[in-house]
Amino acid sequence: MTAGTTHSVRPADDAARQVDFARIRLFGRDVRWWVAILGMYAASRALTTVLMLALFVAEQVGHWVGGSPLAHPTFFTFSATWDASYYRRIAEDGYPTTLPVDSDGDVQQNPWAFLPLYPLLVRVLMTLTGLGFAPAGVLVATGFGAGAALMLYRVVASRVGATSGFWAAVFFCFGPLSFVLQLAYAESLFFFLMFGALWAMMSRRYWDVLLFGVAAAFTKPGELALPLALGIVFLVRLVRSRRGKETFRRRERAAMIVAGAVTAAAGLAWPLIASAVTGHPDAYVETELSWWTGFIGRVAFVPLTPWFLFTWRYASLAGALLVIAAIVGYVWLLRRPGIKALGIEVTAYAASYALYLFAVFLPQQSLFRLLLPLSPLAGAPGLTQNVRARSIVLAVGVALQPVALLLLWFLGYP
Repeated sequence: MTAGTTHSVRPADDAARQVDFARIRLFGRDVRWWVAILGMYAASRALTTVLMLALFVAEQVGHWVGGSPLAHPTFFTFSATWDASYYRRIAEDGYPTTLPVDSDGDVQQNPWAFLPLYPLLVRVLMTLTGLGFAPAGVLVATGFGAGAALMLYRVVASRVGATSGFWAAVFFCFGPLSFVLQLAYAESLFFFLMFGALWAMMSRRYWDVLLFGVAAAFTKPGELALPLALGIVFLVRLVRSRRGKETFRRRERAAMIVAGAVTAAAGLAWPLIASAVTGHPDAYVETELSWWTGFIGRVAFVPLTPWFLFTWRYASLAGALLVIAAIVGYVWLLRRPGIKALGIEVTAYAASYALYLFAVFLPQQSLFRLLLPLSPLAGAPGLTQNVRARSIVLAVGVALQPVALLLLWFLGYP
């Protein structure tokens, strides 16, 4: 499978350049980019569906006990387990006005940890079609997975060409955890919105960043990476303009400031909403902490400490040193020429999103799917334009899919 394009360059303005990526050369033919990406996405969903269906059949025939037993097992309910049960409760009944607590008065797991846009869209589809939550949830997720693949292609190809954009989308769709693109989870919608906001930022359509960002803020946690990235890009453009290296117009500055302020406010709104509805001042934070108790017990939330708390709990000093090494390694990665070729927007976004994960997330098995918003980094030309390297990555991704399915369905949760 090959992809290529003629890199005719057109300036977005005097400081930013984008390559023409309208067509992809695929199997010896020039194909419209969206046709190639959607065809590849369909092939990836066919493969993942076969693997999931095989696991579902094996579970039923062999009477395997999964980590989330199904009361009414079907392939759709198999694709709507784990956190999907909370989305179902939100879609069908909304959010509780009273938080569940245990005998010690600590908040227990509840739907307030999950944001409303995805279950709202599923509810709309359920109403229009009469479908139950599971099939409607899978359809919404799978549809937005296609949109995410299209947006990811545009993000990468606009800077480093169709070959890199195509292979970044391939890695995204055929990766070990690509099954989340068709689970009744909010992931696909979140990827679509975050990649869309990044694309708008790269195209300097800052009002569109606002629209994508506000929607993302009510889809999954992590949207706060966008206003931080926007702030970094603003400062870089300001310095360049003062050095005479590019034009930074007043209307662009105003749009960036407004978009950054609104998306930051949207990203901080859900804890306030949860507190207002439930009457509990820390409703959202304490709900999120209820998921931590099985790993490190009941603790207070202090930003920038979760990774150290987790690794120290299981590996003491060696764990803390591992976290430091991971930080240093990631900074080194972002400074590589291949990553820089993706543009300041991608680098700022990748740094901001990683900082968000480090600041607030407790690393456990969900970490791997929470890293998927960093998929634009897989478009680095050093990887995507090396035939051997990209073939190995693709093969490893496909080979690890059944492994991930088995581990997450029967030992952990996705």
